[in-house]
Amino acid sequence: MSGLEWGTLYATTFAIIYMFFPLLCTIIVQKYIYRQPVMKTYGVNTNINKWLLVSWGLPVLLTFATIGVSLLLPGVSYSSEMTGLTDYLGDYIPGDIMDEMPFSPVVMFWLMLAQGIIAGPTINAIAAFGEELGWRGFLLKETAPAGFWKSAIFIGFIWGIWHAPLILMGHNYPGYEVAGVFMMTLWCILLSPMFSYITLKANNVIAAAIMHGSLNAVAGLAIMPLAGSKPLLTGIMGLAGFLVLAVINLVIFFFGRPEELIKKEFFK
Repeated sequence: MSGLEWGTLYATTFAIIYMFFPLLCTIIVQKYIYRQPVMKTYGVNTNINKWLLVSWGLPVLLTFATIGVSLLLPGVSYSSEMTGLTDYLGDYIPGDIMDEMPFSPVVMFWLMLAQGIIAGPTINAIAAFGEELGWRGFLLKETAPAGFWKSAIFIGFIWGIWHAPLILMGHNYPGYEVAGVFMMTLWCILLSPMFSYITLKANNVIAAAIMHGSLNAVAGLAIMPLAGSKPLLTGIMGLAGFLVLAVINLVIFFFGRPEELIKKEFFK
């Protein structure tokens, strides 16, 4: 409604500030309405376990799996020039940006991957924690009695709708802003079980922040090596990503015992 468009400094600033609103709301409700401690109640701790590493590495595997599925779609092929990102984002990114890079496009892909792996659990995770204290902290704790799948679907729906202002600006689905709101909501519903499961296994909401930050850092790479990339079809947030997440959810359903996991006392 404000007229902000994605790709501007104002829109980026708004998005960063916006990410901390779930944290702010959680603190207000927990501290001033429930009158209980915030961090301890919602599993913010310094305990190190293998699931923190899983939360760090899984987005990278998700990225490469999505590239593979995208290449199976009609009209999509591998681009050694790594032009997929400019094709996908259109006017939001200069078309000759890859020509201005100091290294070859393939080398830039791997350098950007390395950068994302470093940024994911560090600076990106800090911003992602602003969301995750609300989603996989407060909401996971509050909805746990409903069972794993109902909880995950509900959180995913709230998470997806929450993105609507950013999507309508042109974020993630440029040129398909209205359809993008529905796509983003469905994507978050599909993504939510994986986030909840990793958080419960780690018994630490920081795991969700690391995975969220890492996913944000590397998600763009899933479309970079693709020619014929389309916002609704390719990439982690397109049809290809939906298919990969559907497989992950089936694995959780059949082998993860999520309902047993959520019944256990957690965040203690």
